[in-house]
This record gives sequence, C-alpha cells and structure tokens, in this order.
Amino acid sequence: MSGASANAATWSLEADGIGRRAPGGPWLLQGASLRVAPGDRVGISGPSGAGKTLLLRALARLDPLDEGRVLWCGQEVRGDHIPEFRRRVVYLSQRAVVFEGSVEANFRQPFALAASRRQSLDAARARSWLDSLGRRADFEAKSHAHLSGGEAQIVALVRALSLDPSVLLLDEAAASLDRDTAAAAERLLVDWTTASERAIVWVSHAPVSSAGFIARSLELRDGRLEAVR
Repeated sequence: MSGASANAATWSLEADGIGRRAPGGPWLLQGASLRVAPGDRVGISGPSGAGKTLLLRALARLDPLDEGRVLWCGQEVRGDHIPEFRRRVVYLSQRAVVFEGSVEANFRQPFALAASRRQSLDAARARSWLDSLGRRADFEAKSHAHLSGGEAQIVALVRALSLDPSVLLLDEAAASLDRDTAAAAERLLVDWTTASERAIVWVSHAPVSSAGFIARSLELRDGRLEAVR
C-alpha cells in the first residue's frame, strides 16, 4: 500500500459499500459508504444497536467484511497492508484500554511495538494535551489501578494522539467524561484536526456538547448510513 505514507494533501479513507451480517442471520451493517478527507470531523449518531461500533471496527479493518471494501489513498486495504494501515487509522473503543503501570508507561507502551518503533513519544506534547484536559503534572505518575473510567479515556485519547495517526475513529469517546472535560476534549480535537489536517470520525448516541465540533453529521439506522438532513 504505497499510499500509506502519503502526505495530508492526498490521503483519504473510504468505505465502499461495506457490510457485516450475523452468521447465518440478518445484515447488521449494509451498504455503508463514507469518505473521510484531511481535516474532516465527521459525527455519526444512532440509537444503541444501530451498528455504530461495527462500522468503526470495519473502517479500522479490525473485523472481516461480508461485503464492500475499505480504501486508503484509493487502494484497497487488505492482507499485508493492514498493520501499516492501522498505524495511520487508529480506533478507540468506548471502554478504554489501559495497561499495567503508570500513565506515562501507558503513553510509552505503543512505541515498543514493531509498527511504531520508528516513532518515539513526545513527552512535552503529551503533557500539553493533559494540561488542556485539566490534568496536573502528577497525573502521569498515577497507577493504572487508580484510574477512573473518565481518566482511562483521557489516557487512551492522549496515547492515540501521540502516535500521530491520520484518522482517529472514536467510539463514544466522551461517555465517561464529565461535561467540562468532554468539552475540553472536543476543543483539543478541533485544534488537532485544524493544525495537522488530520481527521476524526466520532460516533455517539447523544449530541456532542460544543457547537462547531462536528463539521459533517451522518446517521446510522437499521445498519444503513445516511446524511442528516
């Protein structure tokens, strides 16, 4: 996938009629098409069970597809291309994953993996993001065992941003955050997409709290993706 390292002016993430179905059963997600370009902030809403998580996991190529294709820079993502693709397109689940050890250790953990060994943690930048989310300097020393659900979501978000992805796929990313921290996270993501021409796809059953955070709204109902009128 030669386009994997393309600059911000040329890349795009596309879903071309993708679908998932229950084994031997009905379609859970069908015919979903979407294009995400540099600077996009796409919001996808829908009731519980509509297929929002299925859509994000399919976009990240974490689950197999039963129909359609996912494309990066115009090329289908498959086989040996998937690990590099997942470095550029990062999925954050609603239930934040944290590893044993301190918050700082959690930030450094991905850089020990083969896919990210060409990168290193920018500790000062991570610290600035924590500041913007209202976390004091001693937060980085806090043990994973003492993190609340909201704090775990903060750790997962800052860790993902530290990897410099082109696209963040966020599954109910503010579900465990208080109102003020959720608004701060939205402002951070607006700044991140604007300054770097990166993109986010944010799914939620509830509206976001900050006016102007989402630039393009879509709705997922009964497994189908439609523009909000």
